[in-house]
Amino acid sequence: MRVLNVHEAKTQLSALLAAVEEAGESFVICRNGKPVAELRPLSRQSRSVEPRADLRVRLAAEEATAPLDASDWGDLR
Repeated sequence: MRVLNVHEAKTQLSALLAAVEEAGESFVICRNGKPVAELRPLSRQSRSVEPRADLRVRLAAEEATAPLDASDWGDLR
């Protein structure tokens, strides 16, 4: 497992994600020499849950931005 500082992780994030995705590598990210996070592949089961969560967020955003009709205003007219 490779150890990186925050600056290095930030500047190389795309390459690090590719290494995680393609080769299954893991990385520890440190701030001031102390480990604070781990970048590693998700299990297959965890990966299948994420798209559904993303769909719920998109649907909620679409609902929140849908145009209002007269019935939505109630007694505020």
